[in-house]
Amino acid sequence: MNLKEYPDSEMMMLDVADALASEINSHLLSDDERVSFCVPGGTTPGPIFDVLSAQSLDWDRVSVFLSDERWLPEDNPRSNTRLIRERLLTDKAAAAHLVPLYAPVETPEEAIESLSESLRPHLPITLLLLGMGADMHTASLFPGADRLEDALSDSRAVLMPMRAPGAEEPRVTLTAPVLSAAVSTHIVITGDAKRAALERAQSLPVSEAPVRAVLNGATVHWAP
Repeated sequence: MNLKEYPDSEMMMLDVADALASEINSHLLSDDERVSFCVPGGTTPGPIFDVLSAQSLDWDRVSVFLSDERWLPEDNPRSNTRLIRERLLTDKAAAAHLVPLYAPVETPEEAIESLSESLRPHLPITLLLLGMGADMHTASLFPGADRLEDALSDSRAVLMPMRAPGAEEPRVTLTAPVLSAAVSTHIVITGDAKRAALERAQSLPVSEAPVRAVLNGATVHWAP
């Protein structure tokens, strides 16, 4: 793990956006026919998305998908898909291809196979951006979640339905083997509580600190 510290979150968001744009462009200029860019939901990455969306990249060769999604329709304010449509897939980045993690059926189990198959052509992930909660979860790999053990260890699975204490609705999440196989991983955290959680995570089993599953080789960006 490589830890980069910043004096404030605004500087961090700009630096991370520049780093991501540079890496995407580098892959597009290489022999890669397409680039897969996996992003988190939540409010933290919004400023990064705002900067990225205006970058002049060959976006029509970029496939974008979420690391996890709440099982909610896109018109729900808590939908992560709604967030990335409003903050990332706008301006120049509107040309990118969105691979969905939600289908209009009652439970994620009903759609998990078809959603997984739609993701497989875009793996391994070229560029992965993640966040981390103060409980040391990342994506929807929550401590105490019902399918956490499977999501951490099942190398055949792409997506896993997930229900966790404190989560308002069912989720779907990319599994730890899929996330950890990314070519490049960036994790963005803010605040002293998350910094302390990150340090604590490194001495805990992965079942208690799921973020450990993606720390090897990752660049962690932190600002107060």
